[in-house]
Amino acid sequence: MPRFDLTLLIFILLISFAPPAHAAGPAVYEFALPEGSHPHDVAPAADGGVWFTAQSRGALGHLDPKSGKIRLIRLGPDSSPHGVIVGPDRAPWVTDSGLNAIVRVDPKTEAVRAFPLPIKAYVNLNTATFDHNGVLWFTGQSGYYGRLDPKSGKVEVFDAPRGRGPYGIAIAPDGTVWYASLAGSHISRVDLASGHAAVLEPPTHGQGARRVWADSKSRIWVSEWNAGQVAVYDPKTDQWKEWKLPGERPQAYAVYVDENDKVWLSDFGGDVIVRFDPETEIFTPFKLPMPGAEVRQILGRPGEIWLPESANDKLAVICDPCRFR
Repeated sequence: MPRFDLTLLIFILLISFAPPAHAAGPAVYEFALPEGSHPHDVAPAADGGVWFTAQSRGALGHLDPKSGKIRLIRLGPDSSPHGVIVGPDRAPWVTDSGLNAIVRVDPKTEAVRAFPLPIKAYVNLNTATFDHNGVLWFTGQSGYYGRLDPKSGKVEVFDAPRGRGPYGIAIAPDGTVWYASLAGSHISRVDLASGHAAVLEPPTHGQGARRVWADSKSRIWVSEWNAGQVAVYDPKTDQWKEWKLPGERPQAYAVYVDENDKVWLSDFGGDVIVRFDPETEIFTPFKLPMPGAEVRQILGRPGEIWLPESANDKLAVICDPCRFR
């Protein structure tokens, strides 16, 4: 498959120090990307860098936060990468809606291998996660979800139980896999053996469940786009709880739970990142330096919360302290 290696030296743009309403604490740092990258998702890399999908360039990008060095790896003609995660093999795996394929990139050689879906329908690939057996599960907004066994290369696609909508997907510490359906306003638990998806509905009707993430107790946190809420579902008790994000018209897009079980969300309506503490039920806002960032996904590693600013051609990190500063 054709590919090229584009290396750019970028100045790290320290645009703002944005503490949340107190003198000391986490700060926001930004990194400029090549113009027109429109990063959609990010994933901390095994080498200390950060992978990102340069959706409008049909490429996978890698940022070294210490040097500011950026490289882009073209994924192929018609590529439109959406999600990226790092697998058990320490390689980035990409859901590519343009190629209608799952793509693996070798982090050392930059060799690109595509695993085409076994159906001709446009799946609109979205997000992926690995289960504890090393199988990759993925979603497609057109009404599909599926799995890829990297050992055999076999790809299976399943019809979503209520059609259009499968969006965010995540694995919980207890090994269960869950996805959110934006158009269907529900979440589903996937049976790893049969592939069957069981639907669960949050209390708010038509809430627009967009992304999901699990905390250390395997509770499932959900960003509710239409309702502007964050919800949590506890499978052990079969109980739900929801909280409205602050502001007049919040729109909860991304959700991520950090190593301290703090919940991070991107609010399109308020143009802000918020951290939610489940113990105190307090939201703490983090304003990004440039408005209109359109943060569509959040991922991190201990001490670092990484954000793709799709509209601003930047990556941002919230950290305290920042290891690369």
